[in-house]
Amino acid sequence: MAQNEKKGSGKKKIVLTGGGTAGHVSPNLALLPYLQEAGYEVTYIGSKNGIEKNLIADFGLPYVGISTGKLRRYFDMKNFTDPFRVIHGFREARRFLKKYRPDVVFSKGGFVSVPVVRAAGSLHIPCVIHESDMTPGLANKLCFRSATKICCNFPETLEMVPSDKAVLTGTPIRGELFTGDRDKGLAICGFTADKPVLMVMGGSQGAVSVNNAVRGNLPALLKTFQIVHLCGKGHFDVSLQHTPGYIQFEYVKEDLKHLFAAADILVSRAGANAICEILALGKPSLLIPLPTKGSRGDQILNANSFAEQGFSEVVEDEKAGDLIVEKAVAIYENRAKYQEAMKASSQTDAIPIIMKLIEEVQK
Repeated sequence: MAQNEKKGSGKKKIVLTGGGTAGHVSPNLALLPYLQEAGYEVTYIGSKNGIEKNLIADFGLPYVGISTGKLRRYFDMKNFTDPFRVIHGFREARRFLKKYRPDVVFSKGGFVSVPVVRAAGSLHIPCVIHESDMTPGLANKLCFRSATKICCNFPETLEMVPSDKAVLTGTPIRGELFTGDRDKGLAICGFTADKPVLMVMGGSQGAVSVNNAVRGNLPALLKTFQIVHLCGKGHFDVSLQHTPGYIQFEYVKEDLKHLFAAADILVSRAGANAICEILALGKPSLLIPLPTKGSRGDQILNANSFAEQGFSEVVEDEKAGDLIVEKAVAIYENRAKYQEAMKASSQTDAIPIIMKLIEEVQK
């Protein structure tokens, strides 16, 4: 049946996809209430056992798991088998999409999105994809041809994607993050209201070097700050469990909004979604981007862009242990300067723009 024919229910259908990290899921979840309010029936396609499956579980969405594999730029024995998983995932996604017949697909990226977007393209289903980083990742690059529109987070990215598809949107931010209560956040941590709070985030998987930089300088940092440390799964340090003014969590979900509200400044990796949430909340930050030896260097570009715009300060991963105390104290003392720069930003209104694009590509 043609894509623009009426569905039996008369209700518009959208498929969301993206996974591998929380950063490839949270923007989809930020859009979810707006899609539901607009009357969409929403289904999520992710990998069979990825982090996205657990993150989506609490939202009551139908979830379709497909095979997926990572397409690496470096040698790995899995490079010989993963392409077959991607091909199998393409067939699984195409079979589902052909039966479900959504009006549109929205992809946040990650390698699970490749077979989904390519399958949608083969069925002439319009696709809107989102690139959070300054330089497009390989997964999204493989989806460019099948995409109808490409949402970009940084102005610089517009020059790196097809000009007839590129739109500067920013990143969708979860509305719940704006509803945090500072007093509740302080109570959760057992902190007082008369000493500033430093919040440390290493990403959903944690960051060993960031954790080590904080813990290696804990006595010096605690002279100025109370510290709430989101250290990542498996990185809880039992020996520091009862340190006054310091609390650590492997992962926080419902209470994250309250911890953000309690924080005066942040130390964070420079994943695009994380720093866009920090920007939207107006929190001065010290960014410690993932080094090139562990990534393609996108976090370094993201962090430098934010520093140039006056939102943050940046310290290299290998220098974090030596500079974290000095930098954190200086950021707190000059926090008003960063807050003013963030207030003047126009990169915090992504959801209305993306919702409009989702409607327009169906016409």
